[in-house]
Amino acid sequence: MRRLIATIMLIFHVHGLLQEKNLSLIETTCRHTQNYKLCIHTLLANRGSIHANETGLGLIMVDAVKAKAKETLYQIYKLKAFRPKMRAALNQCTIQYKLILEIDVPVAVDSLNKGVPQYARDNMADSSLQAVFCEGNFHGESPITQLTNEVRDLCIVARDVIPVYL
Repeated sequence: MRRLIATIMLIFHVHGLLQEKNLSLIETTCRHTQNYKLCIHTLLANRGSIHANETGLGLIMVDAVKAKAKETLYQIYKLKAFRPKMRAALNQCTIQYKLILEIDVPVAVDSLNKGVPQYARDNMADSSLQAVFCEGNFHGESPITQLTNEVRDLCIVARDVIPVYL
């Protein structure tokens, strides 16, 4: 019985050390980004981050970009029905967000999984530019500024989180 208790205690101790190590990895990684608070918040919101390595943290950030870009594209579709005067700008944004979702995010994920992080970094940089270009289509009258800024900021943090070398 004592052996069982000792084994269980050892397992919990090792598990705690691994979590502490990964929390340290998250904190260290986020300190090298342009937005520490957003980085920490995004990574800790995903339970998998506690067990992730550098590549895993990058994948989590790319997934966060994907989720926010989907949310933004959904809002763009909704606005098209109610803002006919903004249809041209919204159509451009649709193209830009489809580029993020159909090209940049899949290439980033594939590149990380294949051990080529520079392509992932490049695609997150491109995604941030697509968000900025979308916002520029409105000439200061954008109904999606907050979402666009959130996508841009997540892309920048994702690029910073993705390791330069694996």
